[in-house]
Amino acid sequence: MQRTVAVVGGGISGLTACYQLARSPNAPKIILLEGSGRLGGWLHSTRTEDGAVFEHGPRGIRPAGTVGKNTLLMVSELGLDADVLPVPGDHPASKNRYLYVSGALHRLPSSIGGVLRTVPPFTRPLLWSGLHELAAPRGTQLDETIHSFVSRRFGKELADIAIDSLCRGVFAGDCRALSVRSCFPALFEAERRRRSVILGMALGGGKGPALDSALSRRARDECWSQWSLRGGMETLPEALQDFLRRHGVEMHCHARLQRLERTAAECWQITLEDGSVRADHVISAIPARALAVLLPSWAEPLAQELRGIEAVSVGVVNLQYNGATLPITGFGHLVPSFEDRSLLGIVYDSIAFPEQNGTSGPSVRLTVMLGGAWFEEGFGDPEMVPEARLLSRAKEAVRAHLGLAAEPSCTIVKVLKACIPQYTLGHWQRTETISRYLEREGLPLSLIGASYQGVSVNDCIYNAKMAVTRLLDQAQ
Repeated sequence: MQRTVAVVGGGISGLTACYQLARSPNAPKIILLEGSGRLGGWLHSTRTEDGAVFEHGPRGIRPAGTVGKNTLLMVSELGLDADVLPVPGDHPASKNRYLYVSGALHRLPSSIGGVLRTVPPFTRPLLWSGLHELAAPRGTQLDETIHSFVSRRFGKELADIAIDSLCRGVFAGDCRALSVRSCFPALFEAERRRRSVILGMALGGGKGPALDSALSRRARDECWSQWSLRGGMETLPEALQDFLRRHGVEMHCHARLQRLERTAAECWQITLEDGSVRADHVISAIPARALAVLLPSWAEPLAQELRGIEAVSVGVVNLQYNGATLPITGFGHLVPSFEDRSLLGIVYDSIAFPEQNGTSGPSVRLTVMLGGAWFEEGFGDPEMVPEARLLSRAKEAVRAHLGLAAEPSCTIVKVLKACIPQYTLGHWQRTETISRYLEREGLPLSLIGASYQGVSVNDCIYNAKMAVTRLLDQAQ
């Protein structure tokens, strides 16, 4: 009899899991259950009548490494090659990244010359940080905060300014709380393996699986720093939905789960608001804390670990200024926490992806990122904050940082509630405990999504694929 796999959560992880299942020989019956009214999760784009595209979640995807190549391979398989908008290595959005410190924008060094001389906001050449790192002894801790790790190896100034800003840009989080082992495993492993991060990264860690495609070869040859899709990042989940529809996958939106139970027949009984579903295996692609409340009481040890994985909310404000020009050109700028705690940074979308500017003449498109780990402190409860307050804060930041004082011609405000999981100190132990529990209990339950092994779109897609590969191997 054909097995049934229920995939809970229709973001990019859940859609990828369904895609990999549907492509397999002897595919099981696949049921996708999504609680909201749309699929795609945080990959969410608005397309205006004049062709402009505004991203409310991830906007550019990095092509590098095994996970980057894997995503480009899937993009090719879905027939989206012609939709890809690359940002090549010689593009201003690849070369120019800024920090806003002491009320001014500072371009980060992107050449050897910039590393050899003192470049504000730093007080000495970054070369000294590199020399310090090469001489620093190997750490002995099983885990460490990112700030502590970088301070110890590269010096406190780099940690306070550059790494603080980077963690706000990537995780919307506080580098003094986040784990280096879980957030930047390659750096942690490089120190473990070679004693030095620089040596470890330079010497590499062996080859990953072969996931080559014409797109990834082109990305390598043209040194892409990132890429997007012509109609916005939501094009990717839309293409996955089309594929799943053609392959007979049952997709249900507004399917709000009430609880998960095991039946006497060793099946999962998934109770919804308006009915129930039975499945032999469940793939959970919802946030860890959302899964915790669905589990039966006997799974409390698992629920307890899941509840420990917190996530932060981000205010995303899209702004378009018709007829305006930016004083600088680049990817965008980040703001360290000592400069302005609740303003994370501003992305210059119209520079990286001018093809998405629309047909109404020259314009500047920006995205202002607010809150993260500092959301409640700066704006209060994410459920209650007035959009007007976030919009006003964003417009003021654009005026102060970039000199654009005119009223924007288009504005969109979104509050992404609990959108980025925070891998705090000891996260690796939590994920190991979860894996051991699932194995020990023999539960037919796979956990994927950003809560566990990487928050990027690439990580989510790759980890979903790996989970399905393991599931299919077990079924043989």
